[in-house]
Amino acid sequence: MFGWKKTPPLRTLIGEGTVMQGEIRFSDGLRIDGEVVGDIIAIGDKRTLLVISEKAKVTGKIRAGHVIINGLVQGPVESEDLLELQPKARIVGDVKYEALEMHQGATINGELHPMKTEDKPALKLAANNG
Repeated sequence: MFGWKKTPPLRTLIGEGTVMQGEIRFSDGLRIDGEVVGDIIAIGDKRTLLVISEKAKVTGKIRAGHVIINGLVQGPVESEDLLELQPKARIVGDVKYEALEMHQGATINGELHPMKTEDKPALKLAANNG
């Protein structure tokens, strides 16, 4: 999960002052500094990175591997690897995550749900090897 040697490259930028409407599907990395009205979905089976800067606003569903939020998201967020909520992050919607890092000042107005780990092998504790 966190043993990646390199962060995926940010190949796409939605710049400040830009407003996009409609679903966005991306691979590798995407950075949003503007406004998106629509869902943002990572595609493919490679690792992905989504960065939503403090100037950004997203209205719609988000689903990606590693998600870094420091702006406003109105809609559900699903992070398959790591969700980083930086100090100015504002989420209005439910959040599903594999791992969560939340800085002081970030807010969530919704429910937090850890991802199910049924497909992962159970931990074997040394103390149970009696």
